[in-house]
Amino acid sequence: MAYVIGASCVDIMDRSCMEECPVDCIYEGERKLYINPVECIDCGACEIACPEQAITVDRKADPEHRADNRRFFEEALPGRDAPLGTPGGAGAVGPLGVDTALVAGR
Repeated sequence: MAYVIGASCVDIMDRSCMEECPVDCIYEGERKLYINPVECIDCGACEIACPEQAITVDRKADPEHRADNRRFFEEALPGRDAPLGTPGGAGAVGPLGVDTALVAGR
């Protein structure tokens, strides 16, 4: 995983990072954005664009949020039968309207 979006994105979701991402790997939950670890190309455009400084390289990210970001894609989200996985771009999926248990519980 190249980049992780942390707690300072919860309930803010500026979305500047989504506009800058050249591979469309930033997905929208209900209260937070998530970076697909397989689709991310480690370019850093999202980190620079984020006015909340919520995005950081994975090795420096809070371990709780690093794991939570992976769960968004690897585990079935509330109301879904299967994990999101790697759909090939957030634009085709659109806003998902759900978050992981960590974010939903805050």
